[in-house]
Amino acid sequence: MVIHVFVGPSLPRSEPQLAAPDVRVWPPAQHGDLFAPEISNDDTVVLIDGVYHQAPALRHKEILAAMGRGIRMVGAASIGALRAAELAPYGMHGVGRIYAAYARGDIDGDDEVAVGQAPDDDARALTWPLVNLRHALELAVAHEVLDASRATGLLQALRAVYYPQRTWAAVRAVCHNRGERTFADWLDERRKQDRHFADLKRADAIAAMTTALDGTAAAAGAAVAPPRWETAYFRRWSNAAVREQIDGLNLSTEDRLVYQQVFDPDFPGRWAAYLEHLSQHPADGGPGLPLAERLTQACGGRLPADRVFRPWLDLRDEETVGLLLAGETDEDRRAVARYADVLARARRRRPGMSAAAVRDEAARDLLLTVWRCPEEHLETEAAARGFGRAASAVEAAKRFVLGFLEETQRMETTCAGH
Repeated sequence: MVIHVFVGPSLPRSEPQLAAPDVRVWPPAQHGDLFAPEISNDDTVVLIDGVYHQAPALRHKEILAAMGRGIRMVGAASIGALRAAELAPYGMHGVGRIYAAYARGDIDGDDEVAVGQAPDDDARALTWPLVNLRHALELAVAHEVLDASRATGLLQALRAVYYPQRTWAAVRAVCHNRGERTFADWLDERRKQDRHFADLKRADAIAAMTTALDGTAAAAGAAVAPPRWETAYFRRWSNAAVREQIDGLNLSTEDRLVYQQVFDPDFPGRWAAYLEHLSQHPADGGPGLPLAERLTQACGGRLPADRVFRPWLDLRDEETVGLLLAGETDEDRRAVARYADVLARARRRRPGMSAAAVRDEAARDLLLTVWRCPEEHLETEAAARGFGRAASAVEAAKRFVLGFLEETQRMETTCAGH
């Protein structure tokens, strides 16, 4: 069993517990991370830190699905504490004072644990999280540096500072503006004596690691067996997360399939064969039937099978992938990698750029060019290639538009040169 720890500013990687055998350290969690093939069904995940400002956050249904697979989920300190409080009824194990405060409803905002983080791979926190400031104020009241009323007023003033701007300089400025210089000096002195003073997030993160390492999380997680959470959104996320390393290329399986659907002239025949396979071998274990017979039962045989049956594809299933990519060539995979690189370069040049931002008209033109069909036949061709509808084909093809245009222009320039 491996303990996977998603951690960043709350706990430095030099922490001895993170170097324990069978512990794998990951960066702060984001959407899609729990689909990593390295995370097995009997592993434990300790969720401490996560992103949500600069990238999509880890979603609740991803955690629920992981627990449904048998993965033990422990949360603490930061987004882990928040998610554990929200998902405790389903079996997520929360640890620490921050988790308890969320669970009781004493705190409820994301900004309580949010911090500004250094760029790139630097995991340092550049600002103070509100939970740590709240704890420092509680300690100041206990040491009679502040009374409860002044501490409450100071907390409200500090909360009003936007979290990426809540630096130590900003904290001192707020204290001075409210006439609380004594508290600022006291806190500064305590921090010089102990750089972890009032760092509640760090303390909770260490407690979560202790819980995972001593097996407490395994015992707690075994009591609850969440159901499978296979919503349409989750299925889309899971397919988008599947990748494979082939001949030195790290490729998205979804990209590889869409490439075949768009560019392989023989794919309609492969899709028809796949529908026949599903009819003969139903996923629910029911009796197999020839596709023509099943089609007669469904609509009297009046419509083609690709218009009647639109199965959801699970790209985690090796048999499905093998059948649909049976015609894939080495050159196809290289083309997928080239097109992905073009899109990645466009994203670096234009922050916020994505395949979804490509115009529908451009993707439609690509399909009409490659499929060599009039626009009125686009729906029929899209269904025959497993897209269901032309609109779905257009949306899927957007990931290839920039690469296709770049290669087309390059070929035209080469031809013109000759």
